[in-house]
Amino acid sequence: MEKITPYKDQNRTKKEQVAEMFDTISGNYDGLNRVISFGIDIKWRKKVVSIVSKKNPDKILDVATGTGDLAINLVKTGAKEIIGLDISSGMLNVGREKIKAKKLNTIISMVQGDGEGLPYEDGYFDAITVAFGVRNFEHLEKGLSEIFRVLKPGGVFVVLETSIPTKAPYKQGYNFYSKKILPLIGKIFSKDQSAYSYLSKSAAAFPYGEAFNNILQKIGFIEVKDNPQTLGVATIYTATK
Repeated sequence: MEKITPYKDQNRTKKEQVAEMFDTISGNYDGLNRVISFGIDIKWRKKVVSIVSKKNPDKILDVATGTGDLAINLVKTGAKEIIGLDISSGMLNVGREKIKAKKLNTIISMVQGDGEGLPYEDGYFDAITVAFGVRNFEHLEKGLSEIFRVLKPGGVFVVLETSIPTKAPYKQGYNFYSKKILPLIGKIFSKDQSAYSYLSKSAAAFPYGEAFNNILQKIGFIEVKDNPQTLGVATIYTATK
């Protein structure tokens, strides 16, 4: 897989660059996300919550939680403990304010950490989710192996990630939107012009569909399924251990 980084900086790891990028755009990330996805991302997250709810989980980990949107939605599962983990302190701070405003501090903890080295014991979580975060891992298989390690046998792993429509004319429309329109929106609204260009390039380089299923199976996940959403612009993957 081609290595895509936010900034053309040979001296820093992708991890460091991703953390800086999200720190920079954290203040207007939520609003911009709604504009970019036309608000459909809210519907996709609801589907993730519905899948996780079926497992009646007590403990959930949301990796690459960002500003905590999915972690907040996951409260509906009835879980007693939800941990939102992210590498960016800026995004976590925005998330903490949202959690405080909703009085969810007793259920959700926002933790700064690295998805490729999770600070939890083996088999600790009943469910693990990642929304629009796996493509930001520096070492994809290492991050997925860590998730596999801390997931309980029989637990559910759900990934929501961008993908590319395969059928015309949606494929051409998506390419035009992601290469031309998305970076332009990012440029107008964001302090960080390279951030949204990185987000579209990293989405294009990500191994989606069957390719991602194969990686999950290689790590050891079973019952791996992919479910394309909204003409294929995003995909929900489910797997278990």
